[in-house]
Amino acid sequence: MRDLFDAAGTLRDAYRRVDWAATPLGPVEHWSPTLRSTVDLALHSRFAVTLFWGPEFVLVYNEAYVRMIGDKHPSALGSPCGQVFAEIWDTIGPVIDSVAAGSGTAWVENQRLMMNRHGFVEETYFTYSYSAVYGPGGAIEGVIDIASETTPEILGRRRLELLSRLTDRLGDLDHPHQLDEVALPVLRSAPEDFRDVAIELPGTLPAGRDFALEQYPDGPVASLRLTAATDAQVDATFVARLSPHLTLDERYLGFVRLVGTALIQALSRARQRDAERRAARMEREMSETLQRSLLTPPPKPDGLDVAVRYRAAVEQAQVGGDWYDAFLLPDGRLTVAVGDVTGHDRDAAAAMAQLRNLLRGISYTLRHFPSRVLVGLDDTLHGLGVSAFATVVLAHVDREGPQGRREVRWSNAGHPPPVLLAPDGTARLLSTRPELLVGVHTTAPRTDHTIVLEPGSSLVFYTDGLVERRGQALDDGLTHLVEALVGRQDLSADQLCEHLLGSFGATSEDDVVLAVVRVHTLERWTNSGL
Repeated sequence: MRDLFDAAGTLRDAYRRVDWAATPLGPVEHWSPTLRSTVDLALHSRFAVTLFWGPEFVLVYNEAYVRMIGDKHPSALGSPCGQVFAEIWDTIGPVIDSVAAGSGTAWVENQRLMMNRHGFVEETYFTYSYSAVYGPGGAIEGVIDIASETTPEILGRRRLELLSRLTDRLGDLDHPHQLDEVALPVLRSAPEDFRDVAIELPGTLPAGRDFALEQYPDGPVASLRLTAATDAQVDATFVARLSPHLTLDERYLGFVRLVGTALIQALSRARQRDAERRAARMEREMSETLQRSLLTPPPKPDGLDVAVRYRAAVEQAQVGGDWYDAFLLPDGRLTVAVGDVTGHDRDAAAAMAQLRNLLRGISYTLRHFPSRVLVGLDDTLHGLGVSAFATVVLAHVDREGPQGRREVRWSNAGHPPPVLLAPDGTARLLSTRPELLVGVHTTAPRTDHTIVLEPGSSLVFYTDGLVERRGQALDDGLTHLVEALVGRQDLSADQLCEHLLGSFGATSEDDVVLAVVRVHTLERWTNSGL
């Protein structure tokens, strides 16, 4: 008898304190050989093993089993199972009954059991096997239970999945004030860990405290600061009502802190993105304001209809160096320039301002053909050390000739070709041999080209933002532009600008500049009495 209890290890004294004679099993010396041998087997095992013995399923267990039942030991030893596990008997009782009745071994994996083993109803998980123990005559004397607690693994996996979902959703966080909208639905999908969650703005933690845990009658509440205590404008606190059915161990509190860390990192990224957006918006506004301040209204020379447009890029990063200019030279010729400085941002806008003003001054002073003006601009940029490159088309429209015709002379420095819309409604590109951008100091000559505009003709200048699209060849864009102008000969210069912006502007990824010069028809002159 002594040898049987000696195998109980640290439970030896607990076994000897039980008044076995007062239990349904009776005095130890009257135990059946099957019970004695099974107890000996259980006490020598390092796995958690318990016996449910006799009609009342009296508990006899080994040292490893104690860790799984907590405060139920030592009173559980020698007591009926239904009494010890009253809170979960509706779940495990029918399984034990079935095995004891001879139905065979029962195997249950990761079963959720709300067990009271530490003074509160706790969410626990177990994998266990129930097997019948047969006596010499073939009768079932009891049930042996070999069990393993899987609570840490189940909770760990559940929390890891929640953190993964939360991190994925927080990756889309675009603005600090969207944090609760993005994060709270994910966290509220895990009521087993968080009965409720909130993000308080402003934060409620006092200065100097980043984490607090408070106990309330309905359960614990954890609070975690999400921002620096000195940042009063965006101070935020994550508040979580924790489960009263989970142990407040380091695993649980560590999980709460990990959630807080994910929120802190997301909030920091969102604040940085917001700051970058504000900086980009300010830069865009500065660039666009500078640009618009320089793009003055065109003149209104007799016999000509002149219209200009500037539309900023949809993307903030694309605002920069597109410009137009239209002014009269002292001899009455109309000068039209459309250009595009390489690059985007305020530096490009500043370079555009320099180029535009230099080109205007050189044109007005030199009073020469467009090609000579562009050469003069190249020389000036080189001499003054202005590091800027741009495509430019510069055109001079002469005063009215016989029968209302106008001769146009232009030079093109790497810019998309103008489009001529004839009085009969046909349209064509005024393509010429490519020449270098301005700002590339070279001895290569620049060329002038001429064309005569009949009354009712329109000449369309533009920047590449009108026709260039990502994934589309430039030639396709130019073809579409010509097609859009065919048959539009009766539109005024303003109407042509609006027509082209309506056809192409909505999908533009870059700045768009338009300048349209239209020669009035002879009928217009006659009807006006001139």
